[in-house]
Amino acid sequence: MQRLWHKMIRKERPDVYEDKDSHLTRTLGVKELLGLGLGIVIGAAIFTLPGIVAAEHAGPAVALSFIFAAIGAGFAALAYGEMAAALPFAGSAYSWMNVVFGEVFGWIAGWALLAEYFVSVAFVASGWSSYFRGFLASIDIHLPPALTMPFDPQTGGIVDLFAVLLIVLVFWVLNQGLSHATRLENVIVILKVVVVLLFVFVGLREIHWSNYVPFIPKHRPGTSFGGIPGIWAGTSQIFLAYVGFDAIAANSAEAKNPQRTMPLGIIGTLLGATTLFVIVALVLVGMFKYSVYANNAEPAAWALRHTGHYLTANLLSLVALAGMFAAILGMMLAASRLLYSFGRDGMLPRRLGQLNQQNLPGHALNALTIGAIVVSSVVPFTFLANLVSAGTLIAFIFVSLGIYALRRREGKDIPVPAFKMPFYPVLPAVSALLSMIIFAGLSIDGKLLALGWFVVGLLIYAVYGIRHSVLNKKS
Repeated sequence: MQRLWHKMIRKERPDVYEDKDSHLTRTLGVKELLGLGLGIVIGAAIFTLPGIVAAEHAGPAVALSFIFAAIGAGFAALAYGEMAAALPFAGSAYSWMNVVFGEVFGWIAGWALLAEYFVSVAFVASGWSSYFRGFLASIDIHLPPALTMPFDPQTGGIVDLFAVLLIVLVFWVLNQGLSHATRLENVIVILKVVVVLLFVFVGLREIHWSNYVPFIPKHRPGTSFGGIPGIWAGTSQIFLAYVGFDAIAANSAEAKNPQRTMPLGIIGTLLGATTLFVIVALVLVGMFKYSVYANNAEPAAWALRHTGHYLTANLLSLVALAGMFAAILGMMLAASRLLYSFGRDGMLPRRLGQLNQQNLPGHALNALTIGAIVVSSVVPFTFLANLVSAGTLIAFIFVSLGIYALRRREGKDIPVPAFKMPFYPVLPAVSALLSMIIFAGLSIDGKLLALGWFVVGLLIYAVYGIRHSVLNKKS
């Protein structure tokens, strides 16, 4: 038993990861990293979550849910900034925890991230499909639900071919190379910001102030709607919006001058996205009473259509489609780097850790694409929306606590990073505690998914990972 525990907590040397990732090409600067981060954070979330969270949990106070989520994510972003600057390796929290805590903790953090990315990809693909159906309906094109909606006996849905189409298209773009993907991402991000501002400009003229009253609806006993419990439940669900800066960290091995670019990309993404989130949420709930957005995956376009702004609504739908494409692009890019890291270290089949002729993790991308197609085409959108935050929060907890182990080694076998988390040693603990509190506010579905996912992950580690681990084969 002691020998087994020794294997589980064995730490990888930083120079080993540096050598393993040396074949990945460093092409990402601050502009590209901000494009990736904002492309994900203001992708599906800004066009879908404000309405859903307002209707299900917080009412007009959905803006407060976004702010509280940003505060919790902001502390974690500072920890991510220091980790990414000190340990610029593919796989983000998975690789970092392998270095500072040991293999089993790295696997748990990485397994949490895999859930985060996998469900996020499926979530955004479902949102994209919903917006695409709404756009087609606006020009009087209707396709049968059996081919355009995930499996649901009540709606007649069987398979969502639009979600499949999106994932296949992103797969093709990523196979063209990282520089092509990031250039496209930057163009789409600019378009998204312009259209978000256009929505705000048009929506401000349609606001009815009575829709803000009461700003914090009374709590309904036995539910997660209204009052402080509703705001907090909304905060937990909204955390899926902040997966973007983790996706930046996952590409650390492909960043130029990571000591500078990683902290700027991570923190810049958080500040820019939060500002846009709060403004859009306030305008959206001001245009119509929050309850009308229940189960509506395209609330912003819906609100514009129902106030007579059909041209702006269709423009927003088109750019929302492009924006969600950019979000999927960034998440599949990050998820493929995580799977590559698993294969690189022998935690999953080594084939996943092999690079193709373009020095890209092609086998990892292939595996991710197949899995994402299966999940996104058959699992309902609202179910996915309730599940995605668990992995994000668990990764935040690990990274925040990891700062303590990192600091003891900086200047020894780990270089002193140019950026450090301020107010050490208090702030890492506060960051971890906030993430734990928000995790406690997740829906029962989210918690059960997290439990089931980790049971499966630990079984895979016990049956395969610990036996094939490159690190443990050295012993």
